[in-house]
Amino acid sequence: MMLELDLVLPLVTRPAQYTGGEWNSIQKDWDTIPVRMALAYPDAYEIGMSNMGLAILYDLLNRQESVLAERVFAPALDMADQMRQRNLPLFSLESSRPLSDFDIIGFSLNYELTYTNVLQMLDLAGIPLFAIDRDDSHPLIIAGGSCALNPEPMSDFIDVFVLGEGEEVVLELINDFAEWKEGGTNRKDLLRGKLAKIPGIYLPSMYRVEYEADNRFSCIVPETPEVPAAIERRIVSELPPPVTDLIVPYVEVTHDRGAVEIQRGCTRGCRFCQASFIYRPVRERPVKEVIDAVDAIIDRCGYDEISLLSLSTSDYSAITELITALAERYRGAHLNISLPSLRPDAFSVELARMIHGQRKTSLTFAPEAGTERLRRVINKNISQDDLLGAVETALHQGWRNFKLYFMIGLPTESNEDVKGIVDMVRLVRMLRGPDGKKPNVRVNISTFIPKPHTPFQWVGLIERDKLGERQEILKWGIRKTGSQISWHDPDISLLESVMSRGDRRLGQVIYHAWQRGCCFDAWTDRFDFGKWMQSFQECEIDPEEYIRERSPDEPLPWGHVSTGVSSEFLKREYQNAFKGESTPDCRLEHCAGCGLQRWSKSCLDKSEQ
Repeated sequence: MMLELDLVLPLVTRPAQYTGGEWNSIQKDWDTIPVRMALAYPDAYEIGMSNMGLAILYDLLNRQESVLAERVFAPALDMADQMRQRNLPLFSLESSRPLSDFDIIGFSLNYELTYTNVLQMLDLAGIPLFAIDRDDSHPLIIAGGSCALNPEPMSDFIDVFVLGEGEEVVLELINDFAEWKEGGTNRKDLLRGKLAKIPGIYLPSMYRVEYEADNRFSCIVPETPEVPAAIERRIVSELPPPVTDLIVPYVEVTHDRGAVEIQRGCTRGCRFCQASFIYRPVRERPVKEVIDAVDAIIDRCGYDEISLLSLSTSDYSAITELITALAERYRGAHLNISLPSLRPDAFSVELARMIHGQRKTSLTFAPEAGTERLRRVINKNISQDDLLGAVETALHQGWRNFKLYFMIGLPTESNEDVKGIVDMVRLVRMLRGPDGKKPNVRVNISTFIPKPHTPFQWVGLIERDKLGERQEILKWGIRKTGSQISWHDPDISLLESVMSRGDRRLGQVIYHAWQRGCCFDAWTDRFDFGKWMQSFQECEIDPEEYIRERSPDEPLPWGHVSTGVSSEFLKREYQNAFKGESTPDCRLEHCAGCGLQRWSKSCLDKSEQ
C-alpha cells in the first residue's frame, strides 16, 4: 500500500496532510496491542488538527498500554478520486493501515454539515454505511461530540454513541471491548451484554422510533430491558491533565498554535448558545497546572503562540493572576498569548493589555443583538455602554481593528432590533483613538439556529422572506458606516437547522444526498442546496417540518437524551425570554436551579441559601 500511496501523493494538493509522521505523533507496535482504534474527524486535516477534543482523546488513549490510537481525516476530493481510481482504501496517518483493519472507528460529530463526510469516509474504507449491514468482521463504529446529543439523524450509520465528555466513558468502552474481543462472542453480545450497561452509551439499534398518525415524531422506545429509557450525558468531575505533547503539523492548519483548556463549561446562560448548556457545570484548571502546561508545550512543540481555551475566558476566576504570571514569566520571549471568547467590556481589554508583547492584530467581541431589549430576551447580559467602553479603551491602548459578531432571526426580533445593529456599529465607528483615527470594523452576521437542549429548542427558524429583508437593512446600513459586512448563506442555515433538530428519518436524506455527490457541505464552494432538496423530495420528507416552531409540550427527537440540565429549567428560561426577563450568572448570584447542582459544591452552597 505504501508504494501505491507514493504514486498518488504527487498528484494531489497538500500531500503532507496524508503522510503522517508529524512531530509528537505516536506510532505503536500494531502486532502487540490488543485494541486498535482510529480517531476519525469528518473534515479536512487543517480543521481536524485544530480540534482540542481530538487531541485529548489521542493523548489519553495512547497513554494506555493496551490501546493503539491513530488518526484519519476526510480526504480532499482530489485525493478521494485518486483512491477510488486505484482501489486504495482510506488509511490512518500513523501506520497507513486501512481503516477496515481497526477494531473501532470513532467519529467526532461537532457540526451537522459534516454528516455526509462520515459516509464518504466509511465508503472509502470499504465499510458498509448502514449499521444494519455490518457484521462481526467490520470495525465497531462509534461517535461522540456535541452533535451526538441529538444522535437520531445519524443513528442509521452509527453502532454506538458516546454522549457527553469522553475522557472516562471511552476507557470503559475500550475495556469492555477488549474483554469481548478476547472471549470471541458475537457483536450483539458486546452491545447488549456489556456496552448497554455503561452510563452515557446510546445504542440506537436497541430503540424503536414511533410516529403519530400525522407522521410527526412521537417517541423513542427501548426494545430490550438492558437499555435505559433515558440516557444521561457523561460528565467528568475534574478536568484531565492538559495535553502537552501536541502534534505539530507539517502544513498550516486553522489554529496553528498551542492550546491549554483553562476552564470547561459556562454559566452565563445565553439562551441561544448550546455550548452554554451542554458543557455545564464550570470546572476550572488550577493556575499552576496551566502555567506548567504552557511551559511544556513551548518546550516540546516550539509554538510562539498559546491559546487559553474556554467558552468565556475572562470568566476564569483567576484570569488576572494567570495572565500576570504568564506575562512576567515570558517577558521578552516573543510569546503571544491568545485570549478567545472575551466578553465585550473594558476588563477584557485590560486582560489583553496585560500580555506584554501582545500583537495588536484585532479584538473580537460578540454583542449578538443590536438592542438592550433583545439582549434581555437572549440573556446576553451586556450593555451598549459595555461595548463602546471596551472599544474606546482598546483604541487608547493601540488596537485599531475590531470584529463584531451579531445574529439575526432571534426570537421576538423586529426590524427595529436589526436597525439597532447598524446604530451600534455607527457609534463604534464614531470613536477615535489618541491619533484621531477611527477604528476599522468588520461585522459578521449569522442566522440564529435553534439548537437542541437550549431554551430556544422550541423556536422556529426565521422565514426566508424576513431573513432577506433584514439582510438588506444591514447591508445598506453597515456599509454606510464605512464598515465591512459578511453573513452566512441562508440555505446552509436552513440545512443546519433541519439536521440539528431532526429525527431518524433524516438518515435516508443524508444517504441520498451523499449518493448525489454532497460532501464537505460546510465548505461554501462545495455546498449544493439543490441536491439536498432533491434528496428531501425523493425521501418524501418536508424540511419545513423540522424548522417550524414547536410547543414546549411536544415530544422531541432528542428527548431521550439528558444533558443534566432539566427540562423544567429550559422551559422556565423559554418563558423568561418572552417576558424579556434576564437570568443572572449563577456564579455571581444565586443558584438558578438548572439541575446540575450535584456536580458543583458552589452550586450546592448557593441552592441552600
